[in-house]
Amino acid sequence: MLGGMDHETDVDGQIDPKRKPREPDRLIGELAGRQHGVVSRRQLLEIGLSSDAIRGRLRAGRLQPLHRAVYAVGHRPRTREARWMAAVLAGDGGAVLSHRQAGAHWGICAPGSDLITVTTPRQRRAGRGIDFHKSALPEDEVTTKDGIPITTVPRTLFDLAATLALRQLEKAVNEAEILRLWDEISLDDLLHRYPRRRGAKNVRTVLGRRSAGRSLTESDLEVLFLAFADRHGLPQPETNAQLEGFRVDCLWRAHRLVLEVDGWEVHRTRQAFESDRRRIRVLQARGWHCIPVTYRQLTESPDEVVRDVRRLLAPATLAA
Repeated sequence: MLGGMDHETDVDGQIDPKRKPREPDRLIGELAGRQHGVVSRRQLLEIGLSSDAIRGRLRAGRLQPLHRAVYAVGHRPRTREARWMAAVLAGDGGAVLSHRQAGAHWGICAPGSDLITVTTPRQRRAGRGIDFHKSALPEDEVTTKDGIPITTVPRTLFDLAATLALRQLEKAVNEAEILRLWDEISLDDLLHRYPRRRGAKNVRTVLGRRSAGRSLTESDLEVLFLAFADRHGLPQPETNAQLEGFRVDCLWRAHRLVLEVDGWEVHRTRQAFESDRRRIRVLQARGWHCIPVTYRQLTESPDEVVRDVRRLLAPATLAA
């Protein structure tokens, strides 16, 4: 008989003999199910298992040791999420997945290596395949994703800024925007919070490069594209035109081509995002070519934009 596990208890922790017993393994299974198949010794003790019961399950192979006081239930981890969760549990209370692995879990960068970085509020010796990073993180810099405690996207990006090349950091920031991974605090907030922390210079550079595009209005962007078209010898489009019940930025009617000039602030809300996607879907279904172009693309890769626009204009031009 396992101490504390032979009867169901009420909300005050008192044994209720009228309720049916719950199997200890059912509780372990429920816990493991929320944590990608891994559990910690501390958690097992908290749900009522004794040290002898834990040792018995280890001898029987029902628990597989992964790290000190961290076990897989039934079999060794087969997913990276399970390995990440195990590493967080090895960091004990307050530990969160961070840096490259946090970036990979958010989908904004590759994990980089098999070494898992975990941030903990207390100093810990490196574990097998784990790099413990000591930092007491404020509550607004941590969250949970798919059951795994993790740094928020802005905090993850700030950590990545200390290790990634500038181009890689810009790519990660772009991916976060594409995926609409917003948070209560922003990268700007963290830059003000940690102005001299390692990586702050890279964050400042990336934000500075992006600020020009963010400050432009829709009309600014349309005027910018007209000048761009003139400079590169493209036919001048209609601007702010009505088409199939929608307003579009740039239109070449004879070529059935629509070009949308996007700035970040203009399309930042979810409602704008949904509206944009609906407009593009409807227009394309009715035979119009729709291409989005950003301020950064106009300024940083103009040759690519010109090439693509000319390619879409050419068939209609030849037909005429």
